[in-house]
Amino acid sequence: MRGGTIETTYAKCLLPNYGVFDEQRYFTPGDGGMVISVKDYVVGLSICEDIWDADGPTVDCARLGAELIVNCSASPFHAGKSQERVAVLGHRSQEHQIPILYCALVGGQDEIVFDGSSMVVDSTGEVVGRAKQFQTDTLIVDTASLGQTRIEPLLEGTAEIEGALHLGLRDYVDKNNFSGVVFGLSGGIDSAVVATLAVDALGRDRVQAAVMSSPWSSIETQADARALATNLGITLYDLGIQPAMDAYDETLGQAGNGPGSDLALENIQARIRGNLLMALSNTHGWLVLTTGNKSELAVGYSTLYGDAAGGFGLIKDVPKGAVYELAALRNSLTDMPIPQSIIDRAPSAELRPGQKDEDSLPPYSRLDEILRLHVEERLDVDQIVIAGFDRAEVVRILLLVDRSEYKRRQYPPGVKLTPLAFGRDRRMPMTNRWRSQGPSSPKL
Repeated sequence: MRGGTIETTYAKCLLPNYGVFDEQRYFTPGDGGMVISVKDYVVGLSICEDIWDADGPTVDCARLGAELIVNCSASPFHAGKSQERVAVLGHRSQEHQIPILYCALVGGQDEIVFDGSSMVVDSTGEVVGRAKQFQTDTLIVDTASLGQTRIEPLLEGTAEIEGALHLGLRDYVDKNNFSGVVFGLSGGIDSAVVATLAVDALGRDRVQAAVMSSPWSSIETQADARALATNLGITLYDLGIQPAMDAYDETLGQAGNGPGSDLALENIQARIRGNLLMALSNTHGWLVLTTGNKSELAVGYSTLYGDAAGGFGLIKDVPKGAVYELAALRNSLTDMPIPQSIIDRAPSAELRPGQKDEDSLPPYSRLDEILRLHVEERLDVDQIVIAGFDRAEVVRILLLVDRSEYKRRQYPPGVKLTPLAFGRDRRMPMTNRWRSQGPSSPKL
């Protein structure tokens, strides 16, 4: 736009149709690269994916005499994506000896986070300017010299994941007009990390939690949950569920006797808790956060309409090992809010006496790697076994992944952090016949 009128328009040429993208379903691609005149500069225009392909519109811009390329981008975040962008922009600028101004969106949109960090790359491929990551920022660049200007550092590792979770949660809550969040605080590591993330993203005044103890909830976990709430300064509701469990038992009567009664009792506890959290949500306008991680979601270790009930699955794309890393990072600060006993305790759903996750799952360090190889690297049983894992264990884990798709379909959205997250990234049928490992019926 110039002088109050639209002078020309440019349509994105390369329409991605992988991962979270469905652009070929909705849009028509443009015809090629375009240049415009801005004062004394010939400026090439490109949009997001256009800059990623060596044979894309950048070639047209160079052929048309572009002295500078501007790329407007809404590039979804995953861990390590920022370094990939730096490499791609460096290659494009070197190939054509043309500097690039990369202007990136920042903010959360449903499960996707856009991490910003707009940057300037000179004609040699060197980054000479970069704006802040996960924050709105403005970077002023002198195009006459393209000398080095402000270069903000990129977050790495667990700190980068934490930044994405903060931004994704804050924008989901604010853009959907929730007054705050509420979740169950069990005394376990997952809910503890959700609590710290929520407080850091939203402020303690907008965070509420509930301790919902059953006969199988240990005194230690309840004490840890209350200590964490005190350390964070958040409102805590104490809602014992024994009376509700008794009411369910009385209502079911003889109909509740059967081969699956033990499992039903476990799941009723989770569903009572889900109902209580949704009641708090309805009463106060709070968003219910689920506290399940990616490892649990992969193998179906959640209860439909119980711990899977809620509006936003904040850590649904965080493997269990990374949950511990987030806890360690948060406790590296001076306030150290998470009691060490939460970090040290063996993971357990506490739905029956003495229950431990490792009673039915391999250690999370091993489980996470099997899941990464299968889900994110797309390896099959034989390939994972070659990588050094026991065949019987791999077969059992992959079977759990296959038959848990119906649960994942009903899980709330949550921040995408890995290159391949469950949901829009990985679209698998719930009904299938490829389970050659053996028959298995789902447990709701």
